[in-house]
Parts: sequence; C-alpha cells; structure tokens
Amino acid sequence: MSQAVSLGIDLGTSELKAILLDMQGRVLGQAAARVTVTRRHSGWSEQNPTDWWQACLSALEQLRSEQAAAWQRIACVGLSGQMHGAVLLDDAGKVLYPAMLWDDSRAVAQAGQLNREFPDYPAVTGSLAMAGLTAPKLLWLQQNQPEVFGRIDCVLSPKDYLRFLLTGERVSDLSDAAGTLWLDVARRQWYGPMLCATGLSLAQMPRLLEANQLSGTLNAKAAQWLVLPEGLPVATGGGDNPVSAVGIGAINAGDAFVTLGTSAAIVVITDHPAGNPLSAVHSFCHALPDRWYTMGAMLAGASCLRWVTRLLGQPDEQTLLDLIGTALPVDRPVAKTHPLFLPYLAGERTPHNDPLLRGGFMNLGHDSTPAMLGYAVLEGVGFGLLDAMNAALSAGASVNACALVGGGARSEYWAQLLANILDREVYTLQGSELSACIGAAKLGLLAIGQGADLLHHGMPIKARYQPMAAVQHSLQARYAKFRGLLPAAQGLHR
Repeated sequence: MSQAVSLGIDLGTSELKAILLDMQGRVLGQAAARVTVTRRHSGWSEQNPTDWWQACLSALEQLRSEQAAAWQRIACVGLSGQMHGAVLLDDAGKVLYPAMLWDDSRAVAQAGQLNREFPDYPAVTGSLAMAGLTAPKLLWLQQNQPEVFGRIDCVLSPKDYLRFLLTGERVSDLSDAAGTLWLDVARRQWYGPMLCATGLSLAQMPRLLEANQLSGTLNAKAAQWLVLPEGLPVATGGGDNPVSAVGIGAINAGDAFVTLGTSAAIVVITDHPAGNPLSAVHSFCHALPDRWYTMGAMLAGASCLRWVTRLLGQPDEQTLLDLIGTALPVDRPVAKTHPLFLPYLAGERTPHNDPLLRGGFMNLGHDSTPAMLGYAVLEGVGFGLLDAMNAALSAGASVNACALVGGGARSEYWAQLLANILDREVYTLQGSELSACIGAAKLGLLAIGQGADLLHHGMPIKARYQPMAAVQHSLQARYAKFRGLLPAAQGLHR
C-alpha cells in the first residue's frame, strides 16, 4: 500500500476539482472543469446535476492523461462538495428538478414558517431555518411544485449524487446531512420531526455514514467510463467546509480557519455541538467522528471581488488588487470619508439571516476612484467576517490564529487586511486552494484503513500576517459606520 494513490474529488459551485494524493501526502496531479449556475428568476440559483457528472468525467480524463502512471495506482476515491443543495430523484434514480443550491433564496417564506411553527427545532438541528438550507427548499417545492414533490423517492446532496453515479448507493455523511436541517446534530442521526415538518419521511433520506467510512465501490458502468477497476472503494466524504478542515489539518477543538471562496465563512472546530441559532451561527457535524464545528457564514466572499472587477472594467482581479495596493497601502489608515461597501450581493446568513438583504456602496463622491471602490469591497467582506466571528464567539467558540483558505487567500494584501480587521494572526498555506480535494483524498485513504498519520499533517505555512496597531483605530471607526448602514439596507426590502 506504500504506493497507493487516492483520488480526491471536490464539487464546487463554479468548478469541479480533482487531485491524486500519494501516501506521503503529496499532490501528484490536479485537474478542474467549470460548471455554471442558472438563475431563472431573481433569487433562484440552480445547476443541472448532469453537468456535474460531465465536469467530473472531463476533469478525470484530463488527470488520467496527464498522470497515467499514478492513475494505475489509485486505490480509493474520496468526495467533497458544496453543501445545502437538493438533488431530487424518483424511484428510477432520475433527476426530477434542477438542483437548488446553497445561495438560492426562493424559500424565504418557508424558512420563516418553520422558525415560527417549530421554534424548538434549531436547538436540535444546529441552526435556524434559512432559505439557503435544504429543508426550507423542499417545503417550497411541496407548496409550489406538488406534482414534482409527490414523485420524490430520495433527496441527495450534490456530492452524494456523484457517489450515486459512481456506486449506485444512496448514501450521505454526517457533515453534509447536518447542513440540510434534517439532522439531530448532537446524536448524529436523522431528525424525524423536521422531516415531517417538510412533508418528507426517513424512507426518502439516504443512508448515513461517517465521512471516513466506506460508502460503496465503483460500479461497472462508472469503472468503464473512468478506466478504473470495478469494485474500487469509494469513501463517504463530506461537505466542502468540513472536508477542507481535514485537508488543512483542522481536526482538534480550537482549530480555526477562514474560507474565502465564492462564499466565505469562519469555522472553529469543537468537541461538542456549540451553536447560537438566534445569531445565525451554525453548529454542524465535522467530517470526522465525535467532532463538530461552529461556523459563521457569509453568502458572498471572493465573488464580491470578481463582481467589482467586472463592474470597474478591470482586465482581471490582480490588476485591481495592484491598483488598491498602490493607492491605499495596507499599513496606513484609510480615511473615514472613503467609500464603504456592504457585501450582501446574495443576501446574508451570519448574523443577519436575511437572504433578501442586498449590497451597496455608500459615501461615493466625485473623487471616488476604482482603487477606493476595490478597497471598500475587500474591507466590506472583512467586516462581514468580523460580524461572523463575533457571532461565533457569542456561541462560546474560541478564535485565536486563523488559517486562510480559498481563492481569496492568493492576495497578500487581503490576507493582511483581514488580520487587521479581525485583530487576529492570519496565516496562509501552500496549496490551500486544493484543501477540499486533499481532505477528500485523505478520507478515501481512511476508508481503506490507510493514511491515519496524514490527518495530523497540515499544509506548509506560506506566510503569517499579524494585526497592525497603526490601522486599528481607523478600521474600528469604519466598522462602526459599516454596522450603522445595516438598518437602511434592510429597510430597502422590508
């Protein structure tokens, strides 16, 4: 087994990534394929599950052609994926409806209905009902598409649909299941009363396993497509945030990290469920047994930088970052009169639980420049993460130094700005953009009884960023103004 290789697959919102990981924890090869989001109506966010499978085939074909020798040594497969999505299957295993994603806000009324009618459930499920979570989406479907709802035989999370095609098994793990709102998070089992509240039953749920357990083996059809042996073990895997934690070595109580991808979150590992539902702080199961995590989540993270780059007509994000760094050095205070940005382009979770909230600039003037607007966006996302961190602290979590992972971690400027805003050491990791893939591959090895030592091997630290005292007063003043804008933003849709 010393030559064994694990195939790690991570299904993200914008792309599917895959890696080959050896027993020493080295990434031998990587590949990716894009996937697109469809928005048929305002607030809707959907993907076609068939597109995920095509992206999977494309990425794995690329990986196989570039790493032919390592491909022959694959001993297991691990999975990771975007959370809170709903894939609806009929009794023949056919997809009934487009997958409703984590940032889909059509179920605002249904989330409110669940919170009003079942106020005690969040203490069990680890979170308030929110439009982006899975359960309210199914209640919306029951009320608005009863014919489709009536044909549902099984509800799967996105990565579990890939498993279904790979193995034929209808299985999910505790970390992904926790994000559905149908799980008793402390007992790590389906919670019948919430299923009943959304018109579903235990019979329509996949079988639950821990993320590091064996979920099935590669079936004949998938083996033929992928040029891999039939019967290859496939680990259960987990949701992208907890699996990223496994990838970077955040497995013990007190470990914390900030993920700055399409969305953003601050995640703190705990040895017991520790949430604060009233502040929209989640308490979910970790991707390892007997561990949980407390999370404050934002619906828009690095996607805000992509948005403003296009808005300002900049050729790419790095060009805008260079403009910002030149005009507004990160070690110097920014004036209180400079523009502010509310990062609620897709609504917000922690601590506001308001999917209808929208973003915006304030304090614009004739002297406002692209650099000022770009800075305001970086800072606004940082202030949103500070909101999320303060909410997590209110749940009893302890946040010391934070690893920074995701696409936003590529910017040294943004990493330093986050250290300044959070008033915590922030450190980046080499290869952190692959953390979910690496975590999935590690779980694959665990499922075949290998690689336990890799759990304790984090990623090499790339750089450390300490809070700068010289800018603290300015940032605190700007944060107070940022917070003061919230009532006006909420008033626009209430």
